[in-house]
Formats: sequence, C-alpha cells, structure tokens
Amino acid sequence: MGKPMATRLLQAGLSVTVWNRTRAKAAPLATLNAHIADTPADAVRDAHVVITMLEAGAIVRDVIAQAEAALRPGTLVIDMSSTRQSEAQEFHARLAARNVNFMDAPVSGGVLGAEAGTLAIMAGGSESDFTRAEPILKLLGRPTRVGPAGCGQIAKLCNQLIVGGTLGIVAEALMLAQAGGADPAAVRTAIRGGFAESRILDVHGQRMLERNFLPGGQVKSQTKDLENVLIAAASGGVRLPLAELLTELYRTILDVVPNADQSAALIALERMNPGKRVGDGPDQLP
Repeated sequence: MGKPMATRLLQAGLSVTVWNRTRAKAAPLATLNAHIADTPADAVRDAHVVITMLEAGAIVRDVIAQAEAALRPGTLVIDMSSTRQSEAQEFHARLAARNVNFMDAPVSGGVLGAEAGTLAIMAGGSESDFTRAEPILKLLGRPTRVGPAGCGQIAKLCNQLIVGGTLGIVAEALMLAQAGGADPAAVRTAIRGGFAESRILDVHGQRMLERNFLPGGQVKSQTKDLENVLIAAASGGVRLPLAELLTELYRTILDVVPNADQSAALIALERMNPGKRVGDGPDQLP
C-alpha cells in the first residue's frame, strides 16, 4: 500500500521522504524524486506531516519509538495502518506528551484503490488536525472524520466486518447453488442487479468461481481484523454473534492458507463440507 500512496503524493508535487524496513522496496520511489531515508528518525526530522502505513499495531509502536525523538513539536503523525482502537489511543497519548499531534486514518480499497487515489479513508482525530490533513488525504482518496483519535480504527473494523461477513455469505450462496444442482456462475449472474448485488459478489464471487485465491487482501489480515472486532466489541460491552462465527471460520484456514486472498472463505466452508466443491478448476494459491 505504501508505494502507490507515496507515488500519488510525489506526483502531486509534494516533497516526500520515505523509509521502509526493507530499503529496496522504497528505492524505486527515488525515480520520482523521493528522498530515501536510512532510519525512521531521519525520515521524520524535517517533516510537517508524517504518514505511517504498516502491518500491525506492534510494528507501528516500534517505528514510533525509533522516530519520536526526531519529531518536532507541532508535527502531525497520521497512522493509516489497521490497528486496535486501544493502540491508536496509546499512540495519540504518547505523542501528545511530546506536543506532537496524531490521527488514525485506516483505509479500505486495496492496492488498486491506492493506485487510483480512491481509498475510503476513515479518520479519527481532532477537527483541527483533520482540517490540516484533509488536503493531503484527498490526494489518496475520500477522507471522512468519524470521531476523536481511535475512532478511525473502529470505522475500519466496521468495514472489515461487513466485508468479511459478505465474503462468507457469498461463499455459502455459491455452495448452496452447487449443492442444489444449479450452476453457481449462472446463479451469481441471475441475482446481480437485485438487492444482493455488492462489490464483494462482483469481484470476490468471480474469484471464488475461478478459484483464484491469489492475494489481494489476505486471510491472515482478515483474521487479524476480525479478532480486533471481537476485542473492540468486548471493550464496548456488546456481543456480536455473527462476528464470532465469522472469526471462527477464518481461524480454520489461518494455518492452512494464511497468505491466500480473503475470498478463501470458500475453502474454509468446503473444509466443513467434505466432498462439496464450487467450480472445476484447480486452486490458484500463493
């Protein structure tokens, strides 16, 4: 995600310094006039705005620890990773102690959305910080402030819950069609345009029919997000029974195909129903 996002900022004429744990991944951005930093501290030393896009909260914490001494008072740190709400609130408090502002702004839309600048951006932070960040975020997609720091992560979890739940239902629908003697591909075509139409049915329904499980979003990421949904639900004092079932479904394949696309929910369902399989082609797996 980071490379296409940084590319859009560079193409808009911004002065951008980049750092990656694997330097070779950042190196191609030098052709777009990015400055390549050797350390997180070097990357943020002269920055007015810092954006992090990392795998999980623990890694965000580690990078902040490496960079924070070099952050100037008044700098705005925008974490666009997917983390727990409690982690985002922790980062906010930690940086506030240094007079550094913080927003969590996770995204949805995948690599294609990052390349096209059409990401859905769910921002948590003060109104003044959002106003300051908005012109930059609009280069990456459609930003919406959803509440104070930490609330961006709640919005992202809502997104992932809907995505994961719809993936599971589409997989069940295709299997039901197959088990009932109908052509799953024809059933998908027949119901498109009705109330069941969705981006998931369009994109991932086709992937399931083709048994194309090359990522995209990954099983391990979807499972992580669903685990965080349950943690947030417990923190908020609510029970989400469908989220519990969905998390268990993904857990069954987490050790089997962790890097497969999240549409591998179909594989999890087939493992629960031996002898039942949607489509005739071989599985395309990473």
